[in-house]
Amino acid sequence: MIKTAQSDYTVIENGTITSPAGFQAGGVAIGLRKHNKLDMGWVHSDVPAAAAGVYTLNAFRAAPLLVTEESILQEGKLQAIVVNSANANACTGEEGLANAYRMRKAFADQVGIEVQHAAVASTGLIGVQLPMDKIMAGIQSISGEGQADDFAQAILTTDTCTKQVAVSVEIDGMEITIGGAAKGSGMIHPNMATMLAFMTTDAVIPNDALEQLLKTTTDESYNMITVDGDTSTNDMVLVLANGKAGNEELNPVHREWEKFSAAFQYVSQELAKKIARDGEGATKLVEVRVQHAQSADEARKIGKAVVASNLVKAAVYGADPNWGRIITAAGYSGASFAPEKISVWLGDIIVVQEGTPTLFDEAKASGHLKQETVIITIDLQEGNGEATAWGCDLSYDYVKINASYRT
Repeated sequence: MIKTAQSDYTVIENGTITSPAGFQAGGVAIGLRKHNKLDMGWVHSDVPAAAAGVYTLNAFRAAPLLVTEESILQEGKLQAIVVNSANANACTGEEGLANAYRMRKAFADQVGIEVQHAAVASTGLIGVQLPMDKIMAGIQSISGEGQADDFAQAILTTDTCTKQVAVSVEIDGMEITIGGAAKGSGMIHPNMATMLAFMTTDAVIPNDALEQLLKTTTDESYNMITVDGDTSTNDMVLVLANGKAGNEELNPVHREWEKFSAAFQYVSQELAKKIARDGEGATKLVEVRVQHAQSADEARKIGKAVVASNLVKAAVYGADPNWGRIITAAGYSGASFAPEKISVWLGDIIVVQEGTPTLFDEAKASGHLKQETVIITIDLQEGNGEATAWGCDLSYDYVKINASYRT
């Protein structure tokens, strides 16, 4: 296992959701996707784990979200998660809700845990009932051992690659590990998007502290990405902490809480960035850094507006340094700032200085926009607020993919 040191934590090369102690994961093909692709994944902890979740803000919340939220609310614990792709089980009425409950009960029985310690998640086509014969047969094929890479593969829909990351951090002289896997490619927008993210850790941390950490971190990670401006019915992030590391209980007054929080945020942000980079038809990751805003909330408004702008995204795809689209998006973001103070950089090339266009090398600026990661920096000179948002460019392939999604 190769590790890369950061300031307070270490990134594990090829880290997965099972990098933390006491977790297993796997994936099986049950016939929901074509060509015998893996389409049902599961994660299992050796013991019941403290659990927390955040969910979509879409008014149409899919049945699996309702069932999983109910599970967590009962005891604040989960021990296992089952996920199917290809079918969202969303907008499916009472039958869909009953099927989500059936799925949870069958999975709990299969892995030998209490039903309230099981979570379910689904992703894929909206408005179609789950083929319960395949779902039930698939659950019955789940064994106690599997491969984390298979789990990461089984949860995908239009994604072009798996999304996994793990880090280790020393707390109380003991090594704690945090891992995660996610899916998401289209229908991605801030305030939770068509994305599922699952995080695990062997840290000892109570449910309430874990829940608050997840909510805070989500605002700086999953809620700061966008692909196409559509917020899904199924978005969910779940985190399980099984305590196998044996550290002193972590909470906001623990002397190394900030160290743990930084590692947790890194995993969340890396998963979020991987989702943004894998946007349907995307060729580039776009990172918008907003500095010196009146507050972090004001900075987030601008970052989200710029990274969500179809005109900005199209300009990035075409490597056109059209900075006017950037300041236009900032202007309609709803954030408060003085236009005469704003400065904008494409990479390290300043294109607007204190509200006034600058002379710059367009070929060099275009060259930056051709990179795999495009960085746009906006300085408002208003205060100490800052935020970073992530998205992708808008290519011809996005339309091709979504014009034929059902077929």
